[in-house]
Amino acid sequence: MHTVKTADVHIPALGFGTWPLKGEECEHMVTQALKAGFRHIDTAEMYGNEEAVGRGIKASGVPRDEIFVTTKVWHTHLRDGQLQHAAEDSLQRLGLDHVDLYLIHWPSPEVALAEPIGALNEVRERGLTRGIGVANFNVALIEEASELTDAPLSTNQVEYHLHLNQDPVRDACRKHQMAVTAYAPVARGKVLEEPLVKDIAQRHGKTPAQIALRWLIQQEGVVAIPKTGNPDRLKENLGAYDFELAREEMEELTSLRRPDGRLVRMDVEPEWDT
Repeated sequence: MHTVKTADVHIPALGFGTWPLKGEECEHMVTQALKAGFRHIDTAEMYGNEEAVGRGIKASGVPRDEIFVTTKVWHTHLRDGQLQHAAEDSLQRLGLDHVDLYLIHWPSPEVALAEPIGALNEVRERGLTRGIGVANFNVALIEEASELTDAPLSTNQVEYHLHLNQDPVRDACRKHQMAVTAYAPVARGKVLEEPLVKDIAQRHGKTPAQIALRWLIQQEGVVAIPKTGNPDRLKENLGAYDFELAREEMEELTSLRRPDGRLVRMDVEPEWDT
């Protein structure tokens, strides 16, 4: 399986994203994803589905040491003490003794970064996670967090797809041996309607989704976590592994970036790099 090597962990390049799946549907899809061949499952305390994710992992029969599990702490729990307690609660809900990656889900303008970064390091030191990282950080926050941390930061999970230029973030992550983990990797389906994506898909005998995902994971240091509630799409998404795009095709696809490409907005979001 194709993995992305960071300074601290190896992350499977394709993961199964679980937002906004809940309950029995989430449990079933996690089980089916693992049976289909996924070995990276992404969740978060805010998703309200960690219990279902844990049940799905158990029901799959796949050994725990073969599965890379990521979860995240919400921006309201970033104080020292709060963050460690949130990590413990996540593990209890998941039914696991550790996760493979524990991330700050969003930065908080109300909490100086040194506090959650210190708490994140403590979570790792206690063995509650193998690796630590961040999500939704801009370049300035990546640089600040990298200065503050004792342990390596393994990833920055951000919205990233054909319509959104993330070159500044990707370059900053590469500088610090961090992966970029792309959520919303098909832009909620928007990039699948691009004529160019359809044309390249036809050339390769692939689907538009496989082209969009391949464009991401063919970039150095990039992981993608597509989400689906359709079991038939699981094998389709994994089909992004078994072919390559030509350099010219990668460049053509990169030209689809748009100034209005960002889909996910939050009150606590940082000032995004342009």
